[in-house]
Amino acid sequence: MDNKDLYFKQIPVGYMGNFAYLVGDKKKKECVIVDPAWDVGAILNEAEKDGMKIVAGILTHTHFDHANGVEALIQKTGVKIYVHENEAKFLKEFRPHLVETKEGFKLKAGEVEMTFLHTPGHTEGAQCMGVGNKIITGDTLFVGACGRCDLPGGDEKKIAQSLKRLALLDGALEVFPGHAYGDADSSTIDRERRTNPFMRF
Repeated sequence: MDNKDLYFKQIPVGYMGNFAYLVGDKKKKECVIVDPAWDVGAILNEAEKDGMKIVAGILTHTHFDHANGVEALIQKTGVKIYVHENEAKFLKEFRPHLVETKEGFKLKAGEVEMTFLHTPGHTEGAQCMGVGNKIITGDTLFVGACGRCDLPGGDEKKIAQSLKRLALLDGALEVFPGHAYGDADSSTIDRERRTNPFMRF
């Protein structure tokens, strides 16, 4: 995939500093919504403004602040929701619309392919999506921090392993987190390796 054809938009949503993402193919005019929450109508409007058709929803994990728009997204578009197999159980009411993912799962929007990385620790089914020169890290990795591990499904040993794994990725990879908790809305793997205390092993 030629990176110039990548459609990528970071959208602030809700009151907890959340980000939703639109990711897809500029040429084919197809995209997915990552973490549909809070104001699905506003996210859909952003896609519509750009002439993009929503073809799927993806969850980095199933915490309420990332998944509370799943029902609205299904009602408005009828798309499938891609969630890690370890967390599908938390969305039983949407079972007919769910597609369970796992490590290495791939999903296309047009010709743009996303690769899923299972990064447990914040939750048991937390996952990141790599696309082009970018990675959406949800609540696994923030700019300058990482997700908390003291909620149900959290595990500090597992998140340490997940962060070590992310630290081994290409340093030029652009990092896009699930919340605006840092001094910037995005970063790079290299910057996080150098400055994020949770990535300095």
